[in-house]
Amino acid sequence: MLTDQDLKRIEAAVASAEDPTRGEIFCVVANECSDYREVPIAWAALAALAAPAILLAGGIHVTVPDLFNQGWSSAQVGEVTQTAARMAVAGAIMLQAVLFVVVAVLASIPPLRRVLTPKSLKRERVRRRAQEQFFAKGLHVTRERTGILIFVSTKERLAELIADEGIAAKVDPKVWEAAMARLISGIKANRPAEGFEQAIAMCGEILTEHFPAIPGDNPNELPDSVVIIP
Repeated sequence: MLTDQDLKRIEAAVASAEDPTRGEIFCVVANECSDYREVPIAWAALAALAAPAILLAGGIHVTVPDLFNQGWSSAQVGEVTQTAARMAVAGAIMLQAVLFVVVAVLASIPPLRRVLTPKSLKRERVRRRAQEQFFAKGLHVTRERTGILIFVSTKERLAELIADEGIAAKVDPKVWEAAMARLISGIKANRPAEGFEQAIAMCGEILTEHFPAIPGDNPNELPDSVVIIP
């Protein structure tokens, strides 16, 4: 999603946004946050459970001939009825097995799997991955706890911003929503660098308001370059 030129633009935007503030902005881009292997299984199970309803909707019913009017004994009628019921159950089980396998295979195709994955699950996985990166990249060890992570997952087309406790104590989390909206808008429009630049600039303004730089004492504690992870 990001070219070398895009990465340079984002790095320059981070450096510019951090210059007037003691805050630190760190950007991480992931290809995808999960393989969502449970999604194909879930859809396959739902399809299998729906097999009996599909049979009924298709007009397939279990029928038993009118044996009483043909002089059959009750034992013979019971045997025929049991046979018909067993055949119906076997047919339903076979349909369930076929549906499970077919749906599981189709739903495992990456583009289709992404469409079938609930957005709430995507959001949860992106948030979890962002939290992992927040601590893995050391954003929690800045001098004044003023680091923010801008995390983007390209395949999910979702972004997450995590602010350290020094910032969270002063800034309402909703303040970041506009910046994240700009970022997502840029990604969806296939202009990711522009989206990053706008979001980073807005974050820098917020950080400058609450954590202005101290002349002669404003070290750059975190790298400005974008980190790309698989």
